[in-house]
Amino acid sequence: MASERGLCALLGAGFSKWAAQLPVADGLFDFGVEPSGIVEAKRLTEIKEIKNRWDAENSGGRAEEFIAFALAAQPRIRRAALWYIVRRLCEPYIWTESHRGKRRRHVLMIDENRRLDRPGVVTARDFLVRLGHVTGILTTNYDLLVEYALGTNMMNYGVRGEALTGRGPYPVSQWVKPVTLDGSITVAKMHGSVSWDRNARYTDGRRGLTGNALIVAPTQEKSMPDSLRGVWDVAARILARSDRLVVFGFAFNPYDAALIDHLATHGRSLRHVVVIDIRPDLERVVRIWPSARVVTLRPPAVGLPDLSEWLRSTGS
Repeated sequence: MASERGLCALLGAGFSKWAAQLPVADGLFDFGVEPSGIVEAKRLTEIKEIKNRWDAENSGGRAEEFIAFALAAQPRIRRAALWYIVRRLCEPYIWTESHRGKRRRHVLMIDENRRLDRPGVVTARDFLVRLGHVTGILTTNYDLLVEYALGTNMMNYGVRGEALTGRGPYPVSQWVKPVTLDGSITVAKMHGSVSWDRNARYTDGRRGLTGNALIVAPTQEKSMPDSLRGVWDVAARILARSDRLVVFGFAFNPYDAALIDHLATHGRSLRHVVVIDIRPDLERVVRIWPSARVVTLRPPAVGLPDLSEWLRSTGS
């Protein structure tokens, strides 16, 4: 007898925008970054100048087009663009403190208590928890909002018990007590993460400071990189064991063809799809999952004290 299928969620940039006011692509270059020190100030000035020149030569050009230009340009421009993108998404989660006369910063660790005071974390947590028994989450976001919301005791990246690199939220050596992902909710970050590079997955978002994160930048010609093949395999497993899907803030842009093909191929067992978006494209969603019953909803009000009634309308 086949095991009962479950509910999974697909979170796009619109989810982080709704919960934490993190920018989607067309608002990414608002330069809402407070530089720390001379090096960052120079980097910020440089990316501003590059973007302003590009805008002057490409009237009406989209942010994704600028990013594609920057990534194909000389290494200096590529580095500046990647640094800014991940730095901007980490800005609300950077903690600065003085230690022995030195100013030190880190992007908050997954289990750090002070994360709960930062934008969107409690809102995201309440939404995800009140969805009910979610077996998996697919996301194209490389911010750490989902990790902050769930914590290491509620999530994993595909293997329960995986040890992350780096210390926990208190100054205890990892050799004494490694930080492990022990939760039951599998999270597939299909475009990478500010807490990953090609060598490791970290307990914090440290690559959001350096810009050397393993991410797929928001350009108009995205495809699955070999470095994230394992993550896409995890996403396939989540979809294969699900018959219900809640989509929040994912635009289904045509230039995300590789990812959309992946969703269609591995989501054939889906029977109910709820799309939460300000401007949902129902026809496009139906083409992806023609056998599913598709319902569209507007996002709930942020701060709604009880989401139970609203969530019942999702059928979850």
